[in-house]
Formats: sequence, structure tokens, C-alpha cells
Amino acid sequence: MIASAFTYRNNSVSFPLMGFPSEFPTYPTKEQFIDYLETYARKFEIRPRFNETVSHAEYDKVIGFWRVKTVGKRFEETEYMCRWLVAATGENAEAVVPEIDGTGEFGGDIRHTSYYKTGKEFTGKKVLVVGCGNSGMEVCLDLCNHSASPSLVVRDTVHVLPREILGKSTFGLSMWLLKWLPMRLVDRFLLIVSRLMLGDTARLGLDRPEKGPLEHKNGSGKTPVLDVGTLAKIKSGDVKVCPGIKKLKRHAVEFLDGKMENFDAIIFATGYKSNVPSWLKEGDMFSEEDGFPKRPFPNGWKGECGLYAVGFTKRGILGASMDARRIAEDIEWCRNEEAASYDHNHRSVLLMKSSSP
Repeated sequence: MIASAFTYRNNSVSFPLMGFPSEFPTYPTKEQFIDYLETYARKFEIRPRFNETVSHAEYDKVIGFWRVKTVGKRFEETEYMCRWLVAATGENAEAVVPEIDGTGEFGGDIRHTSYYKTGKEFTGKKVLVVGCGNSGMEVCLDLCNHSASPSLVVRDTVHVLPREILGKSTFGLSMWLLKWLPMRLVDRFLLIVSRLMLGDTARLGLDRPEKGPLEHKNGSGKTPVLDVGTLAKIKSGDVKVCPGIKKLKRHAVEFLDGKMENFDAIIFATGYKSNVPSWLKEGDMFSEEDGFPKRPFPNGWKGECGLYAVGFTKRGILGASMDARRIAEDIEWCRNEEAASYDHNHRSVLLMKSSSP
């Protein structure tokens, strides 16, 4: 999470049984959200284990439990055993860093947004941000706010929407409209309002996909960008839009249009990927190719032997919430069934003993 903004609306990300405090603003700060998470964990006695990396998870057929091995910061190993295993690492578990010719020659600071904290360390520097999703846009804005000179590499089409429409969060309003209107009409509404509020983004080098924002999200998994002020910086020239990269040279970048420009640092806002196949040893539920459940939404949440998946729907927080509810209900049902079976067998044994001569 970068330091510039935490932009989720508070009624979109609060957890079950304990909403955000009433004094929280519409968009909580990063510090407020962290405090909320810690309070939630204390209240419901959730005990996170930090600084441990899962290295191996496999179902033990002999004992009917999952064995999960982790490695700590000092390489100490721990093994957990559980009846049910929920893979909740989601779509964004591991940073994606593209291979670009000349990376070793560049000589300047190269990092992924997962290692970006604040623009303070880039004050007065020319920084190339690669990737025009929400992270890339927010990083550019943060760099501007700390007197850096950012440029933004835009290779693909992208939907940019206002963060709020008519005083309501764009996400929340979209979900509400989908209850009454088909997706294509909601998309049309979003595009018309965005054109009125933001102007023609194509004139800024940000071409829109052929499909609407919601339809494009469902098909590709790519979330629309919610503008937090970066478009104004692009319009003013504080953020320069660049084409794709051809190769890197010593403190310089050659673009696909043949132009060359010097930079002090490169920040990859190139997203994340699932890493489930690297640690989960099973071949039925998850694809080895992309780390997603093989069954398409909405049936990818449940596997065999008590294995579940959360956050792989390509539908953001709403999809994860749907998965979580189904899993909680299914585990409760399994527990009740097993308890009933145990009680029945136990009573049968007692009955047999009492009837023995």
C-alpha cells in the first residue's frame, strides 16, 4: 500500500459483524484501516502469524488432514495441520516484473510498486512509472506531490472513471445500478458521466477498451482506474504519457517510437499474479498455468478434501465476499454433519455395550 492514499470507500471493505467506526470518514486513511484490522483481530480472537512464508501444503490421506509447512525470517520451519484449508492469497500474491532488454545496464533505481512507500526519496528526480492501473496512477500523483518528475508508460487501453459520481462512490453506485439495469446500460451510463466529468481521455494518450468498464472487468479481470487527481496532472503536463519500452540503456530508456529519454529511476506498476502452484501440492483444483481455479466463476471456490479458494474470481472485493460466505457456510455444514455422525456412532457403540450380556 503506498502512502499517498487509501481510497476504498468505508462501506465497501468493512468486515462482517463489525463495521467501521461511525467517526471514520468516507475514505479511511491507511492508518485508520490498519487500526480497524487490529481491533477486529482482537475482538474475534484471530491470531495472525506474521513473517512466515508457506513453502508446502499437501493433503495427508492417512490422517485426513492438510499439512502446511512454513519458513520464518530466520529459516525456522513450522508445520500446521488442519481439517480445512482456505487458499486466500488471491490474484495478487506475487509481483509481476517484466523482462526488458538492458535492465542490467540501466544502473538506476528499479523497483516494483510493492516496494514503493513514498515519493520523498524521489524528490527532484525523473521517474518512469510503467503501468497505468490504479497503482501506477497513484504513484505518479504521489511523485508529483513530492516534487519529482514522473512519466507514465501506457501500452494498453484503460478505462479511467471518476472516483465519485453524484457524491456516491463509483463502485457502490455501479453495484446498486446493476440490481436494476443490465450491465451494458450501466457501462453506458459510466462512460457518459466519465466523459462529462473527465473529458476525452484518448486525447491524453489513454484510449478506452472497446467493451465498457464492467464488461471489460468481467472478461479480462482488469479493474477500471478511479481517478484521484492524476488526470489533472497529465493535462497540466506534470505527468508525461509515454509509449511502450523497447530497451533500457545507462540511465536512459528507448521507447517503441524510437525516442530516447534519461531517467533516474523506474517503478514497475505491472501488477501481481497468483503463486498458488508454487506451494500447493494438488493438481485438481488450481491450474498450473495461471494459478487460478480451473472451474469458472461462480464454481471455483470449492475443491476436494476440505480445500477452498477465496479471491480468484477477478471480481474484486465483491467476488471475494461471495466466496467467503459460501466457504463459511460450507465449513459450518461439514462440521455439523461430522458432529451428527460422531454422535450417532457414539450412541450406537453405547447401545451395543449396554445390550451385551
